[in-house]
Amino acid sequence: MDETCVNVKRLEENEEQCTDEDKTDQDKAEEQLISSNERSQKPWQQSRSRIRECVLYVKKVLVSFARMEWYCYALLGIITALMSFFMDMTVAKLLNAHQWLYGCLKGHHLLQFLCWTLYPACLCALSTSFAHSICPFSAGSGVPEARAILLGMDMPDYLSLSNLFAKLFGLICTLASGSTVFLGKVGPFVHLSIMVGAFMSRLHVSCRGGKKRAAKGEMLVVASAVGVASCFGAPVSGVLFSIEVMGTHYSVRDYCPCFFAAACGAITFRLLSVCSRDQETIQALFKTSFSSDLPYQPFEIFIFALLGLFCSILSCIYLFCHRWALRFVKTNKPISRLLATEKAVYSAIVAFLLACFTFYHSAGHFIASKLTMKQLLTSLLDGTSWYTVSQNASALSEPQKTFWQAWNPPGKSYFQTLGFFITAKVGLLVVACTLPLPAGYFMPVFVYGAAVGRLVGEGTAYLLSDGISSAKTLINPGGYALAGAAAFSGAVTHTLSPALLALEMTGQCSHAVPALVATLVSNAVARAKHRPSFYDGISLIKQLPHLPSLIRACPKLASVQIKQFVIPAGVVLERTETLTSLQHILNDSTDNELPVVDSHDSPILLGTINKSQLQENLQQHRNEGLCKQLEDVCSIQPVQLHLTPESTVKQAHCIMSVTGEQRLFLTESGRLCGVITWKEMKKIIEEMAKEV
Repeated sequence: MDETCVNVKRLEENEEQCTDEDKTDQDKAEEQLISSNERSQKPWQQSRSRIRECVLYVKKVLVSFARMEWYCYALLGIITALMSFFMDMTVAKLLNAHQWLYGCLKGHHLLQFLCWTLYPACLCALSTSFAHSICPFSAGSGVPEARAILLGMDMPDYLSLSNLFAKLFGLICTLASGSTVFLGKVGPFVHLSIMVGAFMSRLHVSCRGGKKRAAKGEMLVVASAVGVASCFGAPVSGVLFSIEVMGTHYSVRDYCPCFFAAACGAITFRLLSVCSRDQETIQALFKTSFSSDLPYQPFEIFIFALLGLFCSILSCIYLFCHRWALRFVKTNKPISRLLATEKAVYSAIVAFLLACFTFYHSAGHFIASKLTMKQLLTSLLDGTSWYTVSQNASALSEPQKTFWQAWNPPGKSYFQTLGFFITAKVGLLVVACTLPLPAGYFMPVFVYGAAVGRLVGEGTAYLLSDGISSAKTLINPGGYALAGAAAFSGAVTHTLSPALLALEMTGQCSHAVPALVATLVSNAVARAKHRPSFYDGISLIKQLPHLPSLIRACPKLASVQIKQFVIPAGVVLERTETLTSLQHILNDSTDNELPVVDSHDSPILLGTINKSQLQENLQQHRNEGLCKQLEDVCSIQPVQLHLTPESTVKQAHCIMSVTGEQRLFLTESGRLCGVITWKEMKKIIEEMAKEV
């Protein structure tokens, strides 16, 4: 009886197990059916798999020729050039529409006045409202913020796609306002290029399977050079601009990528101009035809140097007025309240006032207000003397005749219009710089410098109208305009790249020496007494943590020592540490790199050991006894870079910016004193910015 009972129980248990197994099999079948149904819901599975295979094959082929980052550099240049070209094309159509509407209202001064003033006022209001509604950080040039980002400051909102879209649309509206508002696109476009570079950097990381490169920010440095190259088709000056303006300490490893990406952007920009029939062939953006037989006499070098001195004085006046206007707008209660609540209204009011002043039947009659920015620069760089043109005006072609008539209105001479242009545009440009919309300030400064140089050149040509010496060589005022543009823009930005940019934009290498001489003289005077540049002034007013700007404003900050900011080194290993103590230390430490000293009583810094490498070596020597010492387990890497407590914040920041090191060890007579981290360094610079 007992045996039968046991057998019955076993049978019942076996039946229950079978039913459980059947249930699990049914559940698995149902899950497989559900998953198969879910897969079947995705359309074109075979096509998608084939496309995926093709993409992987293309990636494999491309990687066999070059590394993926080089394709990202080329794609960065091409995308930025496409953006620049289509932006210029859109702006040109909007400007032509404004000129057509103004011409249709000929004879109706009131309607022409409304057309002239309301068109830019509405565009500026649209640019401001759209930019601030999508992304509040899209206003302004963006270069000071981009410089702070390249130096390691965390400002992710300035690199977002929403900022890219808002800045792109807002910049188109700003440029479509024309010479009435007198703003450019170089600064915002450099910021746009850096945003595209940030996206390319993320793309490159995803292509590498999430493995980040050690050179952080390399793509952003390359993008800053591409921004200038795609604006003017000038790759060499674009790289020089990224070295002088964007990066405080330039890394040599970025040199070749910058040139490669800038060349890709410049070639694409020029090819698009040829394809759109704007140009017959690939040539300079503002092609000039100066005489190369005898471009200038030796004694003219002295006049070019005086031109640089004159430009430097004007640049100091302009920068002082610019900083004063920004502080006034920031501290004046009615204006600051209006900017805080109704930015679009402020932009519309300022644009309307600027348009009223530049209206052709008012003061605009004497500053060639009918010409666009491109037409202004083209007319100023003309190599023919306007004194000679005035004698043979009937023989000119129609476009040149129009440009000449704009600078020589009835009853006035070109000396009066140039003088009034130089005097009035300083105030107009300072007022326009307070507009809270995406806008650049380099191109207006470049055109203004060309006007200064043209005035000096025309004056020299008038005084020497019979020619120079026995050869009867005539003065070329266009060369003076070229040198003046480079000198004034170089003095405003404290850079030498405008001299090279002027040569690349015009394709005129014969005036390389005069342009460089004028730019050097203007820079020497503008940099005296630690005067901040245009971008430095914006960084100081916005309290951006940019160390070079802070040092220029307050030179004593360069000698601030880091010993007051030193933090303890954390876990420090002795070279005689045993495996038992090492295992406990590794469990408590969070640092990736551990310093090794001779002993705790005599902390002579011997080197460092990587934590992951130490863990691997401990696993390998686990069975060899726990009495082995650290120096027997793995090799100690010597410290290549270390500082002393007397080192300055500037030196530490320079080393960290170039090498990418996140922390540096401090030693005194070989003894380990502590560390300074990149995170702590950023806090120090932010505190300095608040104090200044």
